[in-house]
Amino acid sequence: MFYAIIAEDKPGTLEARMAARPAHLERLVSLKEQGKLLVAGPHPAIDSEDPGNAGFTGSLVIAEFASLNEAQAWADKDPYIDAGVYDKVTVKPYKKVLP
Repeated sequence: MFYAIIAEDKPGTLEARMAARPAHLERLVSLKEQGKLLVAGPHPAIDSEDPGNAGFTGSLVIAEFASLNEAQAWADKDPYIDAGVYDKVTVKPYKKVLP
């Protein structure tokens, strides 16, 4: 089943986010290579593809896991958590309907 991992950034963590980004992306690439990643990306803090110094307000990952517990365990190991970027992470089941 798919699970949505919805993370909210702490204010003022852009520098920490950028430092932890390579490790964060490495985990997402691994999910993609396993055929489990539906979509992933950040939420820009402003209405722009490149928000610059405005940074981001969080991230969304939708991926396939065997259970909610497995999805939560994967989310709990995100490098952004260790770097102090995320303030809150919510993991919940997601049912893809379209397209």
